[in-house]
Amino acid sequence: MKQSIGICSWSLNNDLSLVQQTMLDAGIPHIHLEVAAFEEFFGAISLYGWTISCAMVGFPQENYSTLESIRKTGGIMPDDCWETNRAIVLDAIMKTAEAGVGLLSFHAGFIDHNDAAGYQKFCVRIKELADAALEKQVVLLLETGQETAQDLRGFLEDLNHPALGVNFDPANMILYGKGDPIEAVKTLAPWIKHVHIKDAIASNTPGEWGAEVPWGDGEVEGGKFIQTLDEIGFSGTLAIEREAGETRADDIKLAVKRLGDLS
Repeated sequence: MKQSIGICSWSLNNDLSLVQQTMLDAGIPHIHLEVAAFEEFFGAISLYGWTISCAMVGFPQENYSTLESIRKTGGIMPDDCWETNRAIVLDAIMKTAEAGVGLLSFHAGFIDHNDAAGYQKFCVRIKELADAALEKQVVLLLETGQETAQDLRGFLEDLNHPALGVNFDPANMILYGKGDPIEAVKTLAPWIKHVHIKDAIASNTPGEWGAEVPWGDGEVEGGKFIQTLDEIGFSGTLAIEREAGETRADDIKLAVKRLGDLS
């Protein structure tokens, strides 16, 4: 395995003491850090010599209760939230650059090539944000899952922007019902700059969420996934993300062990 291992700070609700202890226990040197937690975490990061592999920003209006609710409220697309969300991303770009971090991830919202006006609006808004990121030498990473890999690739090819890439989350492909994660890695290979380690089981009911499970207990096929990342030459960070369950710290440590067993 060519990649380094990290942890997503929000997996443990940005609880500094819990994140710190989990990273120390598991020997994890990298962290995918929510921008809102930068100031609180900087002391520990400096003390232990950790690396922020990527920053992350979210949006207050997002409603993940159902697939339909997140489609309506996700990312930068809701018009009544655009000015607020634009400011949120521009501020996050500035803070990411000031921290010396080169990557900033977020869920941009659903890409719909069948809605010409909506797609054009999406392109214009993302380009504005990517232009701002480029000025600060930051690459914006769109997280996978809310559209097929082919649709995301089409968008990235259309915009062809040097400050755009992908934060690849294999579980999201399953949770949103958007295709096979292994094939998606191959489709998006040129743009993958950062990866989430997260697993899931698909729903049997179309239009409903699948279920997130500990890494190695779902349908991602961890060994094949890592092998495919090796094959495309990805050598960045694998950030463990756990957003469900009551034993998240233990699940993160389990993921570290299972990744280590693949080495």
